[in-house]
Amino acid sequence: MSGVWGQYTRIKRNFPDALVLFRYGDFYELFGEDAEQAAPALGLALTSREMGHGRRVQMAGVPYHALESYLARILAAGFKAAIVEQVNTGGVASSAGRLGLGAEGW
Repeated sequence: MSGVWGQYTRIKRNFPDALVLFRYGDFYELFGEDAEQAAPALGLALTSREMGHGRRVQMAGVPYHALESYLARILAAGFKAAIVEQVNTGGVASSAGRLGLGAEGW
């Protein structure tokens, strides 16, 4: 398993009891069961995306600039949260640069 879905599932194993908000472009995305739980609680649209081999995965997104307000709502609703950032470990961002993941849980 590779790509975003592979990265997400590896992180989710480390935070099984938390909603994992995965930075993906201008949004923090929730996938699968996390998206299904968070969407109604936060008033988010539930969508889906092809993640390879014909598999569609549920998604819900939070704009990156609104993370703090949504994080407060997540915690107030009784959920735990893990925030995942993609970080450049090669110095200058480029297509050849390596990306790593950093996660913090609340």
